[in-house]
Amino acid sequence: MDKIEHTTVPTNGINMHIASIGTGPVILFLHGFPELWYSWRHQLLYLSSLGYRCIAPDLRGFGDTDAPPSSSSYTAFHIVGDLVGLLDHLGIDQVFLVGHDWGAVMAWYFCLFRPDRIKALVNMSVVFRPRNPERKPLESLRALFGDDYYICRFQEPGEIEEEFSDAGTERIIKAFLTSRNPHPPCVPKGRFGGSRDITLPSWLSEEDVGYFVSKFDKKGFTGGLNYYRALNLTWELTAPWTGVQIKVPVKFIVGDLDITYFGPAVQSYIHNGGFKRDVPYLQEVVVMEDAAHFINQEKPEEISAHIYDFIKKF
Repeated sequence: MDKIEHTTVPTNGINMHIASIGTGPVILFLHGFPELWYSWRHQLLYLSSLGYRCIAPDLRGFGDTDAPPSSSSYTAFHIVGDLVGLLDHLGIDQVFLVGHDWGAVMAWYFCLFRPDRIKALVNMSVVFRPRNPERKPLESLRALFGDDYYICRFQEPGEIEEEFSDAGTERIIKAFLTSRNPHPPCVPKGRFGGSRDITLPSWLSEEDVGYFVSKFDKKGFTGGLNYYRALNLTWELTAPWTGVQIKVPVKFIVGDLDITYFGPAVQSYIHNGGFKRDVPYLQEVVVMEDAAHFINQEKPEEISAHIYDFIKKF
């Protein structure tokens, strides 16, 4: 870990913190919520040892990267713009892209907007979802799951931040990272963080949790929550891309206990041809047994090997 370099790069009007290690073809890693570059610590070390230059930013709103206050500054265009600016600043033409959770969502958009910059994509947990021109995403989620669904609960500025504060940053981080319940997370007001005692699994140490807590204590959760609050705005702005396919080589990995794998019609979409229709260069789908949502941290060796086995072909 001591060999990982930390720098700050100006891009798209913000300052972005990146962690990087190694030389060779570039792999760009995009983390999710509530996470940081640190979520990719195992992959950075493993893949850099195999001859790759690994770069993992704190995305806009997270960690040591700037966090504009308005949720309207967190559309897919802002995030992809940050990443294109990052690559331009570093003089990098093309990358292998790896995403998870919100990072996976933004990786899909990156491939949609700028496929010329992507050699191949390894994406985790969140499948590509073609834009539904008939209904905004939040309307769909409320209709499916009700107002207590976690994404709906994240919408009111300040409300969930107060609940997170009441529960304490450490409890929130532990509750998210250790959850193995694949059912849709519906949480009544005042219940975030839960009431159960949280025992850390073998793959997550108190030191790991402490790193996340130190950054979220300093930055707060608002930047990360603003990704959810910009969902409808991204939907409005991406109307010109309705029906456009993902045209880069793709490998997709999901755990069989991941909440995303149990979303509405997701398994049918993945396994019955819909996913391949929308992502025609989809080459591999891996469903990992006994793995939950934070798969890159829970199964680090397997995930690193999966990434390498795919990108070494190109």
